[in-house]
Amino acid sequence: MTTHTLTPSVTTSNDTRGMLLGLIGVAIFSLTLPFTRLAVGGTEFAPNGLSPMFVALARALGAAVLAGAWLFWKRAPLPPRSAWRPLALVALGCVIGFPWLTSIAMRTLPAVHGAVLVGILPLATAVFAALLGGEKPSRGFWIMALFGSALVAGFALRQGGGGLHAADLAIFAAVLLAAMGYAAGGRLSQSLGGQQTICWALVLSAPLLLPVVAWLCWRDAAQIGAADPAAWAGFAYTCVFSMFIGFFFWYRGMALGGVARVGQVQLVQPFLSLLGAAVFLGEALDWQTVVFAIAVIATVGAGRKMGVKRR
Repeated sequence: MTTHTLTPSVTTSNDTRGMLLGLIGVAIFSLTLPFTRLAVGGTEFAPNGLSPMFVALARALGAAVLAGAWLFWKRAPLPPRSAWRPLALVALGCVIGFPWLTSIAMRTLPAVHGAVLVGILPLATAVFAALLGGEKPSRGFWIMALFGSALVAGFALRQGGGGLHAADLAIFAAVLLAAMGYAAGGRLSQSLGGQQTICWALVLSAPLLLPVVAWLCWRDAAQIGAADPAAWAGFAYTCVFSMFIGFFFWYRGMALGGVARVGQVQLVQPFLSLLGAAVFLGEALDWQTVVFAIAVIATVGAGRKMGVKRR
């Protein structure tokens, strides 16, 4: 039997490719909040939007159709039994949980506000990667995680006049669910492949999504018919890019470069989201928001450097 080992140059090449693919995925994801805000309406570009639940679940169902077509084209075999649990976590966190909760939050929160709150996502992903991967984070890691969470909570309290709004709590819950889905999907993609991981998660969610979306189409028929073209453009982006194409790059990048290493590129996501909100929604950027974003990113970066040992 011949044993194949990766040379350092091959390993370096995979790490570099993984980082680049992960960066493309993050660039795609960074526009999710601005375009979700556009889809649910209430902005000068789209006064008449779609309902948050319709945006969240219909975009997942649309992405599931694309995923099913891709799996059929590739003649992909059914995933092994061991993959069902992580696929369920990806479906719960990335396909249903994060889109639904952020759609609710973006109905009332500015996208720049949500971008700062989502800034804690890289650290949350690292926590779930450690828990799901059987690793033991160091004390310094947990200190940075708690400090970063306190920063984000402080920002939300300050913006909310001393209290957390329901939309803030929805964003926090969305971050936890997304982090769980990212960690489970990143680990599974090392064996199943990044493209199949997100595609199977989407397809497995379709039977649950279809009847709910059909009911929403009936319930919200008038609102759907009155939605502005800009709202539909935002919906289309979240369906095709945020829920489908972005994950091709993201999970493939983590499969090549590792969840912990490639996860670091999420550090640029808040800045890209802030820029996207300014460009596509015309939202103003005040210096306090930028300072909080930088502080959160610096904390996450410090947390990434803390040791994580395998049990």
